[in-house]
Amino acid sequence: MSTTASRSRRTINEINMVPFIDVMLVLLIIFMVTAPMLTPGTIDLPRVRKKSQDLPRVMAQVIVQKDGSLQFKTPEASVSLSRREIGDAALRWQKSRGQDGAVLISADKGVPYETVVQALDALHQAGVQRVGLSVRQGV
Repeated sequence: MSTTASRSRRTINEINMVPFIDVMLVLLIIFMVTAPMLTPGTIDLPRVRKKSQDLPRVMAQVIVQKDGSLQFKTPEASVSLSRREIGDAALRWQKSRGQDGAVLISADKGVPYETVVQALDALHQAGVQRVGLSVRQGV
C-alpha cells in the first residue's frame, strides 16, 4: 500500500501547455479578423479625363483625412495642423518658394465636400495664391 500511496502523491514537474496554446490560438484568430479592418493611409483621389497642364515644380499638399483632420505635407516635412494654422503655414511655405510654390488639396473621394471647401477657404483667407485640387488621371 505504501507504493501506491507514494505514486499518487508524486508531484508533476511539467508545465501544462494546453491553456497556453488555447490562448495563443484565440489571439491568432482575433488578429486575423481585425487585420483586414485596419484602414491604410492611402488617399483614393477622384478621377478626371483631361490631363492637367503647367504643373508647378515644387508643391505642398494639404491632405484632408476622412476624420476631417488636416495634414500639411511639404518636400521637407509633414505636420498635422488645425484649420486656423494650415493657412498660415501654407502662406509661409509659399512665400519662401516664390513663384514656384503651389499648394494642392488632396482628399479621399469619400471625404465630405464641406470639409474640402473649408480647407480651401482657410487657404484663401490666409492669402495663399496658387491652390489646386489633386486628382488622378484617367477614368
